[in-house]
Amino acid sequence: MQCINQFPILTTPSLTSSTNSPTNKSPGFRYRKAYHSPKVCDGNDGEIASKKTITLPSNVGTITSTSNQFVKHCVKLRQSSSYRHVHGSVLVVGATTIREIHSFRKAVSNRPIIECLFVLHNCCIPEEIDVNNIHVVRVNSEVIRKVCGVQSVDSIDIIAVMKIPSTFHIISDSPHEEGCCSFFPVPHRILVLDGIQDPGNLGTLVRSATAFRWDGVFLLPGCCDPFNDKALRASRGACFQVPIVSGKWTHIETFRQAFQMKMMAGHPATSNNQDPVMKLSKDFADSLADSHLCLVLGSEGCGLSEISRRACELVTIPMAGEFESLNVSVAGGIFMYMLQNDNSGPVLTSY
Repeated sequence: MQCINQFPILTTPSLTSSTNSPTNKSPGFRYRKAYHSPKVCDGNDGEIASKKTITLPSNVGTITSTSNQFVKHCVKLRQSSSYRHVHGSVLVVGATTIREIHSFRKAVSNRPIIECLFVLHNCCIPEEIDVNNIHVVRVNSEVIRKVCGVQSVDSIDIIAVMKIPSTFHIISDSPHEEGCCSFFPVPHRILVLDGIQDPGNLGTLVRSATAFRWDGVFLLPGCCDPFNDKALRASRGACFQVPIVSGKWTHIETFRQAFQMKMMAGHPATSNNQDPVMKLSKDFADSLADSHLCLVLGSEGCGLSEISRRACELVTIPMAGEFESLNVSVAGGIFMYMLQNDNSGPVLTSY
């Protein structure tokens, strides 16, 4: 089982490892600023992720062996959260998601984000993807299957290794982290996820936050990695478009005070509620139009944590049916649609 909400990002001297060529002129993968201790559980093998940078020589244009070192590196990027964040890279599967991310990057920055592109033999690269300065490698279906970890690859003909965007941050334990309030450039609408463990739900919520132009997503302890392959697929690459921060309630309290943010939390209206629960409505949403707002959504099984319940005003979605609650990603979409800032500008992000 993967250790959740542990995103180690290390700073170490660059090392290279390649079995393909003794000389390597291609750039190595970069390391990002360290926010956590490197001694973090790797959810797949229990080992601390390797500190080596694995590079692919620029003269390699074809890979046919699943035993290739770079292929093994890509498999680890898919499997392990700690490994992804040590190397600052993530595996993105499928032409649709890659196109979404690439198109957004072109609109906001000229810096390349795709480090390597695996393309199935005899398949065409989508016209929207500019392959200049991208290392394109032709592979067979066995390599695609190995890297993706699925049996059927009929609909998969392209995979990318991408840099984790600079808008993703892990805050240290200090509540006075320098720049804590600068991670969200316009903190008018912030989505706070409290222990969302299902990557499909988390990815869908990030996608909705981007679609409704919320200004950022904050991950409390217990959330899964937004760069998990299932979360990436559900988000359609939205985690590359909206600022995402992983931290604790102390950090939320820091920018809540700085920006005088109202704290609201989605909660089902049941007869056992001891706390008052307000109903979501257009009038209620209009009353918050000019307020800085944090919307907290709890986990699928346990709901809101005790600290979230105490810190927030509770809001429920009125339902004519007899169900107690909605799926968190469905409820989140309704909340974010109703509470969105209609006057917000386009979400722009630099890498």
